[in-house]
Amino acid sequence: MRIVSGIQPTGNLHLGNYLGAIRNWVRMQDDVAETGGECFFFLADLHAISMPHTPAELTANTREMAAALLACGVDTTKSVLFNQAQVPAHSELQWLLNGTARMGWLNRMTQFKDKSGKNREGASVALFTYPVLQAADVLLYQATHVPVGDDQKQHLELARDIAQKFNNDFCAEDAPVFTLPEPFIPPEAARIMSLRDGTAKMSKSDPSEMSRVNLSDDADTVMKKVKKAKTDPEPLPSEEAGLEGRAEAKNLVAIYGALSGQSVAEVLGEYGGEGFGKFKPALGELLVETLRPISERFNELKQDTPELDRQLATGAAKARDAAADTLAKTYEALGLLR
Repeated sequence: MRIVSGIQPTGNLHLGNYLGAIRNWVRMQDDVAETGGECFFFLADLHAISMPHTPAELTANTREMAAALLACGVDTTKSVLFNQAQVPAHSELQWLLNGTARMGWLNRMTQFKDKSGKNREGASVALFTYPVLQAADVLLYQATHVPVGDDQKQHLELARDIAQKFNNDFCAEDAPVFTLPEPFIPPEAARIMSLRDGTAKMSKSDPSEMSRVNLSDDADTVMKKVKKAKTDPEPLPSEEAGLEGRAEAKNLVAIYGALSGQSVAEVLGEYGGEGFGKFKPALGELLVETLRPISERFNELKQDTPELDRQLATGAAKARDAAADTLAKTYEALGLLR
């Protein structure tokens, strides 16, 4: 098994990022390593330039995301961790695959419609063609499996369509260039909502710092945010059905369950009938104990730019080596002299 997965570098990383995505990377890494497989994890900085951005912020965010991944448990002795920009083969393969991808396929991609909004003519070409770069990201490493959520299934289908058409058009039947990757459904990711509004996702863009627990927060700050989290006056129910219509209560119980490894029913079995005056301190303590080692390592790594750059450069060298054969075969199949 060879798993390839990427994440866009964003700043102000929070509990939602950790429980929703990063923790699953660590689990996948450990599971795949036990079976002799490989994981390639990359920071999608090339994808980030498809939208308006500030160059200095992108640089800082790329290093910060690397620090977060390492602090959360991504182990570079088990996985290959790198940023796209240091592996030119990603951009090269995208261009080579642009000849195989079809306008009709890209026109059907729902994320372009969502991100471009009403101003499609004003969107960048990169935003329109970034699904081809996503295809290149996984096909380059002969990925056998790609983690997908509901919002990424369409992109994996496109990658498979591109790979299949390329193999059919340019390769002998018994010598395809590309492996067709299969979807890998990771363990269910926790959907973490705002501490101020249980109907909105926890987000770095929320103007209120009290809406989220940042990975860089110290213990006192974490406890303060949990104690001030929005709730209702009713005690916790004893059964899950009692959380319906109580978004904030449901969110806090979900966070506790995600951190403790318990189901919602198990959490309510322990705290049902209790008020938030008892539940919030328990949740705060659990958060502090879970995040303390991550926060300490994260804050330490953020200050060590040379070490972050070394880790990314080492991973990029491994990625370039792994990508070389596929890229060479692609050029050859297309009849391009190098």
